[in-house]
Amino acid sequence: MQINISNDIVPVAEFKLQISKYLNSLKTNRRPMVITQNGKPAGVVLSPEDYDELIYQKSFIESVYRGLTDVEKGNVYTTEQLKAELNKRRI
Repeated sequence: MQINISNDIVPVAEFKLQISKYLNSLKTNRRPMVITQNGKPAGVVLSPEDYDELIYQKSFIESVYRGLTDVEKGNVYTTEQLKAELNKRRI
């Protein structure tokens, strides 16, 4: 997701006047849109698909980080320990 500076940065007043046009553009271009207020970034609008993808990526990265932290702390199982633990939970 890259932002096209000339097309994807829109003042809030213009966005409000042409909201339907900009929402359709999100579907077509699949690029986020930066909404400005008083010349400064005030928000970002994404397509629902792009939002879902960001949330999935964030969740995946957090999961990897938790795993790496567990390894650093020594919170790991050998293959045999894991199998034994899974077998206990199945009973």
